[in-house]
Amino acid sequence: MVPCFLFTEDSMEFWEILVIAVGLSMDAFAVSICKGLAAGRATNRQALSAGLWFGGFQALMPTLGYFLGYRFRDIIESVDHWIAFFLLCYIGLDMIRGARKKENEDADFGWKKMFTMAVATSIDALATGVMFSFMEVDIVPTALSIGLITFGFSYCGIRLGARLGYSFKEKAQIAGGIVLIAMGFKILLEHLGVF
Repeated sequence: MVPCFLFTEDSMEFWEILVIAVGLSMDAFAVSICKGLAAGRATNRQALSAGLWFGGFQALMPTLGYFLGYRFRDIIESVDHWIAFFLLCYIGLDMIRGARKKENEDADFGWKKMFTMAVATSIDALATGVMFSFMEVDIVPTALSIGLITFGFSYCGIRLGARLGYSFKEKAQIAGGIVLIAMGFKILLEHLGVF
């Protein structure tokens, strides 16, 4: 868990960042489980490698998305809550749909394979970074939080992979998708004054 002192009063509430971070980390967690399963007896070095790759990109991508979104913020500020809603729902639904795919991950922990997988599992974080730019989020502690939480989930995913197998991969991605969709509805309803 990330210390609360990383967040200022102007940023999103800590629990909101935590929920989004956990939701975003589910793709990396699911892939880590598959890689752990393929590796069989995964080493600590392999678990750390997965954590660093996935956590690093999950921190980098929302930062890039934030600065891209911030550049065009004035143009679409009046519809920012709708953008956040649709992005989170799209990401969540895509995660749920992806959970049904039965992909065979090999046990390759080389940099080319890990780079490709880290980018693939962090595309949704790029879109979330765009959403953050409309919400006055302090991007540095937020991106660090997402990265650290993803690191933890990825490390544990490698370790748990051999024991839990593919069935847990599907459940983790579905849960992550549901969390992100729920956050999208919360943001929309807050901006519409429902609560």
